[in-house]
Amino acid sequence: MTTDAATTPTAQTGFDAAALVDRLRATFATGRTRPITWRRAQLDGLRSMLVEREAELLDALATDLAKPPLEAYATDVGFVMSDLDHARKHLERWMAPEKVHAPLATQPGRAWIQREPLGVVLVIAPWNYPVQLTLAPLVGALAAGNAAVVKPSELSPTTSAVLARWIPEYTDGDAVAVVQGAVEETTALLEQRWDHIFYTGNGRVGRVVMRAAAEHLTPVTLELGGKSPVVVDRSANLAVAAKRIAWGKYLNAGQTCIAPDYVLCHDAVVDELTDRIRDAVRAFYGPDPRLSADYARIVDTRHLRRLVGYLGDGEVAFGGQSDEPTRYVAPTALREVADDAPSMTEEIFGPVLPIRSVADTDEAVAFINDRDKPLALYVFADNDVIARDVVDRTSSGSVCVNATLFQVSVADLPFGGVGESGIGAYHGRRSFEVFSHTKGVLQRGTRPDPALAYPPYSRLKDRLLRRFL
Repeated sequence: MTTDAATTPTAQTGFDAAALVDRLRATFATGRTRPITWRRAQLDGLRSMLVEREAELLDALATDLAKPPLEAYATDVGFVMSDLDHARKHLERWMAPEKVHAPLATQPGRAWIQREPLGVVLVIAPWNYPVQLTLAPLVGALAAGNAAVVKPSELSPTTSAVLARWIPEYTDGDAVAVVQGAVEETTALLEQRWDHIFYTGNGRVGRVVMRAAAEHLTPVTLELGGKSPVVVDRSANLAVAAKRIAWGKYLNAGQTCIAPDYVLCHDAVVDELTDRIRDAVRAFYGPDPRLSADYARIVDTRHLRRLVGYLGDGEVAFGGQSDEPTRYVAPTALREVADDAPSMTEEIFGPVLPIRSVADTDEAVAFINDRDKPLALYVFADNDVIARDVVDRTSSGSVCVNATLFQVSVADLPFGGVGESGIGAYHGRRSFEVFSHTKGVLQRGTRPDPALAYPPYSRLKDRLLRRFL
């Protein structure tokens, strides 16, 4: 949402946000999105799109971000297919009324929770995983029976155009729409009344979304970012830790909201860990990652220049090369970075990894707790007591022990932030619940109808009510 709509090739001409929302709201009002048959048909349609248009999507991801085909499939296309299969499998159970206990005072009666669609919802997606982060929230919205508008990012224009071309073809075009464009279109969308807004991106724009939503008292889910730390204890298996940190950090050239943002390593093993991460990078991408077909590129020149600016924050342990014409920034690690340096205070969102030594995990925990709560936190320790201690004494959106990124692959784990890193969570059943209203229902019988609760009141009624309430 930082590109001028007038210069964006995907800007939508003649766009009328109000008319679009009115059209989708009219569809929702008919009730056609509520039956399980409609919901299943939308999920099946999206899955068919991913299967039949896979090559087109992978080509688009390669054009926008130079994503290797295997990486693009696993993190974008395949990820959403798993999400769709999970939702399809469990949808009937998610939709079923949930019985709850009805206390004696409500008898004769029964009580249950009924989940119903919210209405017309908006999904604003980012550019770094443009298929996954557009479609995964949409899966939840459609599984819950809503009409939906999705706004892909203008910074991944090729993928945005493919999604805009095919989503309406594979879903109910009267209930699902795609809007391309940039600031102008997004602003117009945010001026409308929605029943829920789901935004993935940075905190600055998240605040814009939340202010706009407040005008209509619209609930929001904000999937933001922040600085996700890695704590490496001296008990860690350094050979494994180095590979998993390098993979999680340099996947998609570091353009991942839950990528390791900095490392806090026990000072007894920090030099060895740094060397092993360098060796892992060489094993993954060869002596010159610029030549590797498995290493992605930075999304645009503006972001590349921002990343290059971090290189002067400390001593370059390895990497440090860049090439603006090809949007290349090498996998890089920095040492001796000051705590107040930009790379230690701003979300990096690229392949630059500060590595800082600490005396012990107590110092690491204090360092983390002195900053905004991160979206993810990673702990490497073969000592389970130490690993659990770090988990218990820190707060983050999610935690992964002895691995990176893999927590998002567990459908039944909530994915979301806390504090500055976001509001709300999704994935699996929680995606369905994000876009559902949880309605409490009590149904009472009409016989008998005791006069106990009705006026006029008496001492006897008082005693009885105090006993049974």
